[in-house]
Amino acid sequence: MSPVAVVAPIPVGPVGQPDIQYLPDPDKYAARTQRRQDTENLAKTLPKRFPQKLSSDLAWDGKELGGVYDWNYHLSEEDIQEIENALQHFRGLGVSLGHVNQETFLLPTLHDTLRSISQEIHQGRGFKVIRGVPVDSHTREENVIIYAGIASHIAPIRGRQDNNFNGKTADVVLAHITDLSRTVDTQKIKAPAYTTEKQVFHTDAGDVIALFALEEADDGGQSYLSSSWHVYNELARTRPDLIHTLAEPWVTDQGKEAVSRPLLYHQPVQGDAPERLIIQYARRNFTGYWGKPRDPALPPITEAQAEALDALHYLAEKSAVSLDFHKGDIQFVNNLSIFHARAGFTDSEEKRRHLTRLWLRDPSFAWETPDGLKSRWEHVYGGVTADNSVFPLEPFVRSQ
Repeated sequence: MSPVAVVAPIPVGPVGQPDIQYLPDPDKYAARTQRRQDTENLAKTLPKRFPQKLSSDLAWDGKELGGVYDWNYHLSEEDIQEIENALQHFRGLGVSLGHVNQETFLLPTLHDTLRSISQEIHQGRGFKVIRGVPVDSHTREENVIIYAGIASHIAPIRGRQDNNFNGKTADVVLAHITDLSRTVDTQKIKAPAYTTEKQVFHTDAGDVIALFALEEADDGGQSYLSSSWHVYNELARTRPDLIHTLAEPWVTDQGKEAVSRPLLYHQPVQGDAPERLIIQYARRNFTGYWGKPRDPALPPITEAQAEALDALHYLAEKSAVSLDFHKGDIQFVNNLSIFHARAGFTDSEEKRRHLTRLWLRDPSFAWETPDGLKSRWEHVYGGVTADNSVFPLEPFVRSQ
């Protein structure tokens, strides 16, 4: 018997909202671009102090990256034994999962490798995949401990992804990325993380995103990464007017309040810190998604903003790398320099795509947080404690 298809709600936005949806439409994008170029006087130069081109290992084209960079680290038998020893040591301490850290999950030899991976994430190509965690040999809780333990040696600070668990205030630091659309009211689903739909290029909150594959889909679900620095270079070269658009304030809702901030931030060389560029956004905040339309009380986005959203997606798609992401792999990504996306997928009774996510920060290599993002980053990282940290072992829809 074939499963019944889930009918996704179609969100309705504010009056005057452009004809744009969460899933990009190449024909609408092309028509909007042509219309604006024909009817508007678009800027031909970049905003003041924005660079013509970013030159860095973080600015890469996925079509060429595989020839110069190996993003895989395969755990050796010795690594796995050290991880098993660390797991047994931690379990013997009798403390809660919030206390997983470099001191309680000891990796005396692997530690240096994981620290070099953190440096690569912040200063090199921006991502790495650790392969070969023996998922099937462990319980769900043991896999979470291993995941948090490895991650603690790369970026020791865990961020808050929800502040409520089972009706109580908590620092929820682990999220599950899996299809819940067949068991949860679709009006409660506000993000593609809980569906089988394609997930377009975007960023999360926080410095470093870690994704751990507990199970793969029966078909599809490929993971894609794209350098936002390369996307910037392409826009700066071909459409400087859209750099103006991205660097101007955009109105969205953050929690229960409206905020106005740019999507694009440029940080010039300052002391020992090199020039940096950050694009931080999620398309669904501006187009709506399933049970969360764009708030009708907010102003509609502009035609320029609609074109900019499509330009970010299609340029990222054009220059992306596809990761061969399998069960037992952990993907670490610099959220400040890389967009991520995933293909749509199909589950079966035997194989259901299931990832877990951490938002991390490494104070040794952390970038300065732009003023426009400080309140969001404070919500993620501020005041998270080990005793109040919760690692849900079963999937759930976040309350925020």
